[in-house]
Amino acid sequence: MGHSTIFDIVSSTIIAGMLLLITLRLNMQANETGALYNSNLTLQENMSALVGMIEHDFRRIGYCADYTQIPDPSLSIRLADSTAIRFWTDVDNNGTKDSIHYYLGGSDASTINPNDKILYRRVNNQTPQPLQMGVTVFRFRYFNAANDTLPFPISEPREVHTMEITLGIESPAPFQVLYMQEQAARADFQQFWRQLRLAARNLKNR
Repeated sequence: MGHSTIFDIVSSTIIAGMLLLITLRLNMQANETGALYNSNLTLQENMSALVGMIEHDFRRIGYCADYTQIPDPSLSIRLADSTAIRFWTDVDNNGTKDSIHYYLGGSDASTINPNDKILYRRVNNQTPQPLQMGVTVFRFRYFNAANDTLPFPISEPREVHTMEITLGIESPAPFQVLYMQEQAARADFQQFWRQLRLAARNLKNR
């Protein structure tokens, strides 16, 4: 076997190895892109569902099919805190007023994300229901009829005329666990948030 043949074999092996490495790298990038896309899509869907529920409940503050159940809408909000709210409404539209309590609980021990907490929704005296995994921010700002911010603690919830809700969620687990070691390594840990400025029609009926 001549030197030329050996050189051709070695060259072919090297080129084949390089092509294999390139193929493996492209496959890894495709898998990573697909995983991140699916994670982002799931987060967007979760955010959309959660925002839809919040908007539905909050725009009905002070509403009851039997208006005599809530004769004074200005008393509908019973608690107005930075991470919690409790108010009267008619959940089932059956003419009976119901109490809804939204509040942000402690850290979610079921995930490896150190930032997420559990968002609860409680109707009347029922068991509080966790709404969404991966909630990292659930914060309120309240405004009076003059559009001035109400400072905490709010001792007179009846002053609330409109509110702003800041909501943030993250994936319960990152694509790479490295984010727990370095804050800057959280590029694969996507966060989405949305601010809502809500004004329940019944709060204006004063």
